Amino acid sequence: MHNFTYYNPVKILFGAGSISKIKNQIPANSNVLFAYGGGSIKQNGVYEQAMAQLTECNVIEFAGIEANPDYDTLMKAVAICKEKKVDFILAVGGGSIIDGCKFIALATHYEGDPWEILTKPDHVATKAIPLGTILTLPATGSEMNCGAVISRRSLGTKLAFGNPLVYPVFSVLDPLTTLTLPTRQLQNGIVDPFIHVTEQYLTTDLNSEIQDGYAETVLRTLIKVGKDIVDGATDYDTRANWMWAATNALNGILGIGVDHDWAAHMIGHELTAETGLDHGQTLAIAAPQVWRYQRDAKHEKLVKFARNVWGLNNLDKNDLIDKAISLTEEFFHSLGVKTKLSDYGISVNKELFIANLFKYNPPLGENKAIDSEAMLEILYNMH
Repeated sequence: MHNFTYYNPVKILFGAGSISKIKNQIPANSNVLFAYGGGSIKQNGVYEQAMAQLTECNVIEFAGIEANPDYDTLMKAVAICKEKKVDFILAVGGGSIIDGCKFIALATHYEGDPWEILTKPDHVATKAIPLGTILTLPATGSEMNCGAVISRRSLGTKLAFGNPLVYPVFSVLDPLTTLTLPTRQLQNGIVDPFIHVTEQYLTTDLNSEIQDGYAETVLRTLIKVGKDIVDGATDYDTRANWMWAATNALNGILGIGVDHDWAAHMIGHELTAETGLDHGQTLAIAAPQVWRYQRDAKHEKLVKFARNVWGLNNLDKNDLIDKAISLTEEFFHSLGVKTKLSDYGISVNKELFIANLFKYNPPLGENKAIDSEAMLEILYNMH
């Protein structure tokens, strides 16, 4: 296990009715940017619950943050924050809303070109507006981390950043807010955290028993509840276990002291930018092919994955690996999620895709083994 420092200051308010607790988390008389997406929070009661807690604040609403939040949309919110002297941001929705608000929080005080927050090394921004979140779509884990992913459709680009200044002050996780989500968002809400875990777990075997055990538990939980969630299960415990699993998939705790491999995510970001596929959809396509290409580097962890997550035994190690990857694809299929680009009737220009992918990214993988040549093979298998 590598040395590590673990820090996570996010206060979690978990459970039914927890939106009622935010009044005491936001300073009275704050100028609050109330940010959300397409308006579903006005149909499911979340909007009214949240507004009832903000009576002592000056609320400025900003609606219309899209899935894969767009830089140009967010810059409109930045202008509002500057004009209205916003001193707190409340992000209400899923990971896209929260990610977008993290960018807004930094860009409002950034003195240079805000695009540099995404294109220059992390922590280039040194001041941020505090933010809190009300999570309505478990998937990304953004409610309990300091990372974000932003798209700039005018450039055909999707980039990630991280900055400890944008850890949320608090996050509300009420499982009941998920009951009206459509099937496609439920599907993404299972696949995305599943791959978040594997990007930290299916790497080098460093005898990190606690992190590995934690990762395996989250994966088994997602497998256990995944089909029920997508089929519309409404019982509280199923929804609660899903919501907490998705948060723990990317709050840092199972990634400390271990090697990370974010290749599937970087490939997925580029796929979304070029094809418009949902993030979860791209991960289901990319991750299995990354594992197959990297099976030698990931050998021992893939064997653990087969045994401890999928319960496989009585096979040699190579067969265990093959079966575990196949079972993962079958799991995604059971959710209604496809695992090949051709299943969506999509093909990408491989050379252009690779050029765009490596424009901002170095070679990918925990061992930096995925270069342009390797990516060509992976792309071929993704089709």
